[in-house]
Amino acid sequence: MDLDVFVNTHRIEWDRLGHLLHRGRKLTGAEADELVDLYQRTATHLSLIQSSAPDPLLTARLTQLVARARSTVTGTRRASWRDAVHFLTAGFPAAVYRSRHWWIPTAVLSALLAALMGWWIGTHPEVQAAIAAPEDLRRLTSPGGEYETYYSSHPAASFAAQVWTNNAQAAAMCLVLGAFLCVPVIWILFVNVLNLAVGIGLMSSAGRLDTFLGLILPHGLLELTAVFVAAGTGLRLGWTVIDPGPHTRRTALAQQGRAAVGMAIGLALVLFVSGVIEGFVTPSGLPTWARIAIGIAAELGFLAYVYILGGRAARAGDAGDIAAGERSAELPVAA
Repeated sequence: MDLDVFVNTHRIEWDRLGHLLHRGRKLTGAEADELVDLYQRTATHLSLIQSSAPDPLLTARLTQLVARARSTVTGTRRASWRDAVHFLTAGFPAAVYRSRHWWIPTAVLSALLAALMGWWIGTHPEVQAAIAAPEDLRRLTSPGGEYETYYSSHPAASFAAQVWTNNAQAAAMCLVLGAFLCVPVIWILFVNVLNLAVGIGLMSSAGRLDTFLGLILPHGLLELTAVFVAAGTGLRLGWTVIDPGPHTRRTALAQQGRAAVGMAIGLALVLFVSGVIEGFVTPSGLPTWARIAIGIAAELGFLAYVYILGGRAARAGDAGDIAAGERSAELPVAA
């Protein structure tokens, strides 16, 4: 496409659109119809220029023009309680459900790796010696040691808030950094698995694995599931950079990125629940079976939420993205 000829051909239309936008609400019926027509044409022109002859200055000008026209034509939309309800009952669980082929394998492989590394640490004294000195290990694993007192070392409310903040940051990093070809996500996931494996290995070597599991399972089931969902979604986002599928890379990344942002908000709520359990249930005086039962109930509740509400919404076409009418127009691509 000859860009100069294209610009000379359509400049009058763009100028006319800008003039109509400048007049705002002082348009006649015919002029309003003309504005809609020019908006649609200019949006098509922008797509053609972006795909065939990208020019930064011209693209910026037309992008701004199309955005202003779209705002005028469609009106400004404000978020409402209906949006929040839809997000919680359809958008977020649908996004988690649709990404299950990424986070379920991530969870299974991570659990197996944690168990394997925990066994290796627990059965090799030389590995334990490399982790810490014998007296430090005893301080960690003995009855009343640091592994047990960790959950009651601070007031429950402040401890729950601290745990929630740390876990939400880790989940958000997995979601955001996934675009960097998955590498940061794999590292964050490995660090979490390693920390879990060290606890399993050291406490099992001290003959107190049951105590460790009694402390970690009440909150850890839901917490680790949220981390695995974030990591799996981050890996999916990173793979989109490599293989965008039938869409252009820009469109595919935009779609997955918007869904990832929504999932970051949803997972923050999930991690808030696990933080409350970790702050108030894990260090409580409840019997071990009762604390673990609460953790299992929270985990099953989340999975039911994803598979029932999320599965229903996903089958209805919800992908956790914004509504189709609010997305930027895109050119059709070959199959």
